[in-house]
Amino acid sequence: MIIFESMGIAEEYIRLIFGLKIKQIRTEMGLSLFGLSKLCGLSKSYLNEIEKGKKYPKTDKIIKLAETFDVAYDDLVSLKLDKNLAPIGEILQSGILDEIPLELFGIQQSDLIDIIANAPSKVNAFISTIIEIAQHYNMSRESFYLASLRSYQEAHNNFFKELEDKALRCANSYQLNLTGKISSTDLEEILREEYGYTVNEAGIPKQEELDNLRSVFVPSTKTLLLSDRVDEAQKTFIYAKELGYQYLEIKERPYTFSWIKYDNFEEVLHNFYASYFAGALIIPRTHLKERLKELFSMKRFSEKSFHKIMKQYNASPESFYQRLTNILPKDFGMQNVFFLRFTHKPGVEKFNLVKELHITHQQQPRANEINEHYCRQWMAIKILQRTSHEDLGYAFNIQTSHYVDTDQQYLVFTSATKDPFKKAYYRSIGIGFLISPALERKISFVNDKKIPKERVGVTCESCSLANCEVRVAPPKQLLVKEKHTKTEMLVKNIIQQYS
Repeated sequence: MIIFESMGIAEEYIRLIFGLKIKQIRTEMGLSLFGLSKLCGLSKSYLNEIEKGKKYPKTDKIIKLAETFDVAYDDLVSLKLDKNLAPIGEILQSGILDEIPLELFGIQQSDLIDIIANAPSKVNAFISTIIEIAQHYNMSRESFYLASLRSYQEAHNNFFKELEDKALRCANSYQLNLTGKISSTDLEEILREEYGYTVNEAGIPKQEELDNLRSVFVPSTKTLLLSDRVDEAQKTFIYAKELGYQYLEIKERPYTFSWIKYDNFEEVLHNFYASYFAGALIIPRTHLKERLKELFSMKRFSEKSFHKIMKQYNASPESFYQRLTNILPKDFGMQNVFFLRFTHKPGVEKFNLVKELHITHQQQPRANEINEHYCRQWMAIKILQRTSHEDLGYAFNIQTSHYVDTDQQYLVFTSATKDPFKKAYYRSIGIGFLISPALERKISFVNDKKIPKERVGVTCESCSLANCEVRVAPPKQLLVKEKHTKTEMLVKNIIQQYS
């Protein structure tokens, strides 16, 4: 133990690694805990605590274990792991399991380690593969955190009652209007009077490297600096989010919006909590629910009615669509929902899927990391092309997307705007609902004949749609599959010929 401490390595990590090694050797020898206890003279319960990483034995007991296993003492206490345990050793030493609160997913770290110890070669082969994939696609630490957050949201159908309740209590406490627009002035006054904020509405210097920032919070003086390009809706969201940090008593948080980097998963999670709180405050659940009931009862879709609802709240289109992903699964039972945000620069072929959320099922489309071309028949792509080509400030459309390779149909709403914080870029925000008899009972205009229908794929490279007029790349995945199928048939014929 003295050797380890001099190396400055966390004791918990040392206990876990030692426990994994003991369990691995015991298992390889075909011994039960009871059997090992008989051989080494240590109690079964004590050995169990060692293997779970809860206890680290003294030198005399390590010697007993080394003699029982017929291994060198130095090998037993060394932090060097064999190839089966090496990947989990890397993960434990990195501390990433401490940064991600596994309990949010109903997982205890000790249980996870126990699973790994029971089948180290299989589990660690899987972990090694995941690490290799992440490195191959240059998956950053932040990307891993955000993927974990997305899984957390999806596991809870993106509805968090405690945050809803706290936003409601906050609104009542500060007498905020829950039946109309909450203004940035209302929220700024609370931040100044109740929490001692100083707000500088043009405090972010005009430098190219800072163009993407909407706000910066200086914790030592409680000074909130804003970009002079934020509009009223964006300012209201920023203030509501800051109120969320204060009302929820969140200390560990990012200080920029948009974020520059996340140092740990707590910051990612707390940023989400404050954002959710802001959405619940600006777009009250009960009020929105009643407006949506009226919209969904219509036999024909009305774009005017849809935008009338949006305009009742001091929120950006993205905030409104995000709020729909909270309300629709919970209050309308719409479980098969996806949310997507794309960005695009005119003149560039690539369309970037920068944010996604899938409630219940892993619906298409999904983020694509292999540089394939998303289907140009998607509403998200078409509306971006239109908005950028016509230089529109805002555009909206709706369509039924029929996925040719899955036989699924989705009703998709999409809005697009200029990106005020990324010069010459446009962005689209969309939400889609799997069409089913259940959805037809909830949304009366699902089968409105005026809603255009399109047959779509996922990417051009994987799409089997014939004679597609907007295809920008050949279906290479299908061509390879067809070639393999033909080769398989020819080989089968050769075998039959010589049998």
